[in-house]
Amino acid sequence: MATAANPTSLPTESPARPQPRNPADLFWSFTWLALQGFGGVLAVVQRELVEKKRWMTNEEFVEDWAVAQIMPGPNVVNLSIMIGDRYFGLRGAFAALAGMLTFPLILVLALAVVYAQFASHPAVAGALRGMGAVAAGLIAGVGIKLFASIKNHPLGRALCVAFTALTIVAMVVLRWPLWWILPVIGGAACLLTWRKLAP
Repeated sequence: MATAANPTSLPTESPARPQPRNPADLFWSFTWLALQGFGGVLAVVQRELVEKKRWMTNEEFVEDWAVAQIMPGPNVVNLSIMIGDRYFGLRGAFAALAGMLTFPLILVLALAVVYAQFASHPAVAGALRGMGAVAAGLIAGVGIKLFASIKNHPLGRALCVAFTALTIVAMVVLRWPLWWILPVIGGAACLLTWRKLAP
């Protein structure tokens, strides 16, 4: 006599990852993201795309952000174009780009007019210096959160830490420009990773 299948042995499908519903969703999502990006857009981008919307994992964010950094133009704009294109092709790329630029451009122009009137005021200058400290803290905080994503990196954590330290030394101590750091240190990291992954 046939026995009923054990329900615990049935394969379970992992839930589908959230994704933007349409280009309009991309537009408004990136508009909201851009309008939050005062003083440290990297922190906002990581929180919105990875932690809140869950359109990508931390590992995917690190990889896409690395690609966005080596492309010409603002990193976050490059990232928005990449994500828009991934989901809806060219119209998605344009929708995400428009979201990143339209309302922030209007806001920046308005603030520029106001700033021109009060730029010489000591309180305004002091407030901007304080915002610089907050921006540095935001970037450092995101770096610490993203550090966990290298645990599964093909190079291993120790070598990733070594490349991180080399990059910091090149930037802070040696004062190398970005167009030296990316091909030298970044190129070495890419080459070693490729050799690890090569069959």
